[in-house]
Amino acid sequence: MVFLRPSLRAALALLFGMGLGPCAHAQNSAQNSTQDNPAAWMIRLFQPPAAAPVPAPGEGEPQWSGQSGASGDPRMTADAIRAAAADFPNCIAALWPEAARRGISRAAYRRFTAGLVPDLSIMDKLDAQPEFVKAPWDYLDLLVSDDRIARGRELLAQYAPIFAAVERAYGVDRSIIAAIWGVESDYGTAGGERPVLRSTATLACVGRRQEFFRGEFLAALEILQRGDIPPDRLVGSWAGAFGPTQFMPTSFLRYAVDFDGNGRRDVVDSIGDVIASTANNLKTDGWVRGQNWGYEAVLPQRFDYLLADSPRQMTVRQWQSLGVRRADGKPLPRPADRASLLLPAGARGPAFLTLANFRVILKYNPAEAYALAIGRLADRLRGGAPLVHSWPRDERVLTLEQRYELQQLLAQRGFRIGAPDGLIGPQTRLAIRDFQTEIGEIPDGFASSEVLDRLRQR
Repeated sequence: MVFLRPSLRAALALLFGMGLGPCAHAQNSAQNSTQDNPAAWMIRLFQPPAAAPVPAPGEGEPQWSGQSGASGDPRMTADAIRAAAADFPNCIAALWPEAARRGISRAAYRRFTAGLVPDLSIMDKLDAQPEFVKAPWDYLDLLVSDDRIARGRELLAQYAPIFAAVERAYGVDRSIIAAIWGVESDYGTAGGERPVLRSTATLACVGRRQEFFRGEFLAALEILQRGDIPPDRLVGSWAGAFGPTQFMPTSFLRYAVDFDGNGRRDVVDSIGDVIASTANNLKTDGWVRGQNWGYEAVLPQRFDYLLADSPRQMTVRQWQSLGVRRADGKPLPRPADRASLLLPAGARGPAFLTLANFRVILKYNPAEAYALAIGRLADRLRGGAPLVHSWPRDERVLTLEQRYELQQLLAQRGFRIGAPDGLIGPQTRLAIRDFQTEIGEIPDGFASSEVLDRLRQR
């Protein structure tokens, strides 16, 4: 997942309840017997004393700052977080009926949730608002490093029979799977050590993403009850992603497979299950067998930059007719495949023709920089060369605050950008293109410091 798959993933999504009100469930439970209404049993089990204090973190545990979140969401104020934490036992109790509908037994629910307390340090991460945004070249420098390339090649050789068997079964390029393994957890060395059940329970009951994370919490309970992964091994990121390729609990239920045939779907400790489950995820999301993710491209002089951007697709043959070529001089295969042109650093940086499989990687983590890192690391694992075109490393990367300002200035000039959020998406890039056209600059849609300076001057 990702950052925020968060991971990344997630991530990254970057930045991306079931309607089970605890009070309503408590009132309904009082009118029914334990036999007729399992919620009554759970309410009594978890009922806190009046004015229950917020649990203090254990020794050595991460601490919550005690500050309100940066999003401004009312559920992320310090008082709202404290109130939700104090009501945590009631919230967990109120989720029991939904767990029962999923086939989770009463005994399992009691066993896995007994003694559960929220990890409030997650609130600081849920609503973190970074001052600076990484440039795409810094991001790729970090994730497509010499160390990651070398280690990935070692693992591809070490587990070659498994990779080959998975590739035959699912049609997904082994280098892509290895790249996801490397980017998501640095090949299993940085997957996180927080108990997934506790993290998802915290997010299901505290903060601004409760509805989403209730599903993840209940999915984690299903995993534990089925015995696929032992409780002490179900650990991961603060958002609940776990294993070398960072599955969220709901993704695990959809995609995980028992490739090693031992009766358990173990995406933590079974290399076969990890590789095959990741491949199954990509295949299910539409991976095209035999197709690459994309290619670095060279554009002709006087190229129409209004053709660039992910929503616009043309066949490879059509791109070639416009003078677009592979940067390494090799022919572009599969001329009927549909491709988009990606300019992550504008006209001054590298260009990429991205194919359907690039869009599949985006389903794994909806951030272009993430998908580009996966594709480029996979290229290097196969023996590919570094990029031909250099990045504009002299470019001053805009902070999040400056991106807000850029969007606000565009809106003030009548360009349609939606609600300013500091994230440069397709609508903002289109507005930048229109502004660049207006001032006689190359309309590449890149949110550069020059664009911001020109907007400030007008």
